[in-house]
Amino acid sequence: MKIFTLDKRFSVVCEWKNTRNGFKHEATLCSNGECVATVKCCYLNRTWEVYEYESVLKKLIILHFKGAEKVKYLEAVKYRNLK
Repeated sequence: MKIFTLDKRFSVVCEWKNTRNGFKHEATLCSNGECVATVKCCYLNRTWEVYEYESVLKKLIILHFKGAEKVKYLEAVKYRNLK
């Protein structure tokens, strides 16, 4: 499990799990400690990500945020400006 902090209000809890055909990454968005949304990405053998959980983080941000917030968080994920 790995926790990424987007800002004071939002953090994302990421974890991987085995599946019948491979594995999956799950990301749960937390707002002030309360879970708001969850997404997953399934893989057969390995990911082609620059860093672990990159794809699932992007998917979560694209589906949950809008406007300037979306752009800000996508830039943070792209350049790994997460804590």
